[in-house]
Amino acid sequence: MIVTRNPATEEEISNYPTLSAAELHSRIERSASAFESWKSTSIEHRADLLRRIASEIRNSLEDSARMISIEMGKPLSEARAEVEKCAVGCEFYAEHGPGFLAKEEVKTDASKSYVRFDPLGSVLAVMPWNFPFWQVLRFAAPTLLAGNVGLLKHASNVTGCALEIEKILHRAGVPEDVFQTLVIPSSDVASVIENRNVRAVSLTGSEAAGSAVAEVAGKHLKKLVLELGGSDPFIVLEDADLEKVIPKAVQSRTMNAGQSCIAAKRFLVVQSVYPEFVERLTDAMREIQLGDPLDASTKMGPLAREDLVEDLDQQVKKSISQGAQLVTGGKKLDRPGYFYAPTVLAGATTEMTCLKEETFGPVASVASVANADEAVRIANSSKYGLGGSIWSQDISRAEQLAAQIESGSVFINDFTKSDPKVPFGGVKDSGYGRELSVFGIREFVNTKTVWIA
Repeated sequence: MIVTRNPATEEEISNYPTLSAAELHSRIERSASAFESWKSTSIEHRADLLRRIASEIRNSLEDSARMISIEMGKPLSEARAEVEKCAVGCEFYAEHGPGFLAKEEVKTDASKSYVRFDPLGSVLAVMPWNFPFWQVLRFAAPTLLAGNVGLLKHASNVTGCALEIEKILHRAGVPEDVFQTLVIPSSDVASVIENRNVRAVSLTGSEAAGSAVAEVAGKHLKKLVLELGGSDPFIVLEDADLEKVIPKAVQSRTMNAGQSCIAAKRFLVVQSVYPEFVERLTDAMREIQLGDPLDASTKMGPLAREDLVEDLDQQVKKSISQGAQLVTGGKKLDRPGYFYAPTVLAGATTEMTCLKEETFGPVASVASVANADEAVRIANSSKYGLGGSIWSQDISRAEQLAAQIESGSVFINDFTKSDPKVPFGGVKDSGYGRELSVFGIREFVNTKTVWIA
């Protein structure tokens, strides 16, 4: 039995029976059978279905947003934006996906040769709770359009969201066995990967989860895409416009209560503007209104689970004991719910927990750096390499620095975000493979050469 709980009140929301081993096996068999007919449908038909999914997503927007807020604590305004982004992603692939998958002719000494992109079969998606709709739809849209079928194992604390996504796709016309939500515990994921009918896996989650899934997938030679944790650097150079930087810094660190792999976590600030940056950031963090995610005045909700609050609090306490200066926050709130005060730690160094580990919550760790070169060195000292940002009025210089950053993306004068038009993913311990854009849709296809003598 899976029990979901409202993180703002700690009250039980619902409980869900899990699939038995026989039921799970049957679901996977049905998925494989559905693939045989689904792969033969025209890509125009599948693109039209994506448009209908987008329409159905918008028709269900308020109910879906409310489900997100209740299950994982995101403010309703952010939840609405997440759901709308799912519709936009579906429309993007409906418009551009057929072109991404069109066969490509290659000039060789054959009379004709080309590359085609064929679907693989059943693809398992192991998805996290922090963006419970967007993470799934950014997988489902390109995967289904390519002719694959999807199996979703969502995070247990957002089981309601998982089942609602399934309903939306089915209402839009996606056949029931082409996309299925598997209500199973994490301990059953290995058996799904091991099943001969599952051809590939996409996981977004923690390093530990990624490593465990990679071990099983590797043993059984299954294609795998991993999008794991991040500790993104937010580099502020001496010519940055702090009037514009501070609001973006706060948004990037506190959106979704800081529970994002691509949130800014390590603020690396050139020493000439460091004091002013810390002062302004602290003032802005203190003004954030915490509360019920369903209340329109709330700017930041709770963390998603009690253990996440405890882990974050321990990281903060350990960092302070290592010499970090607590400027504001640094504590759990004395109220029902899993709330943690927006926190600023100044004087951070690479030896401290707050810069070495990923802090999954509203904790801004600020380090003073001598210059841009030191900022790049510290940015690259992390085991993570997901995203990052550089703030400067000298765009040419910022682009030169971006080339030196070891990450899957670097944003200049904006915080890191995902967009269907560009690839998303990381390097080092942040995973491998890419989602979104042409690169994402080609992850789960057979890139096949056809040669005619």
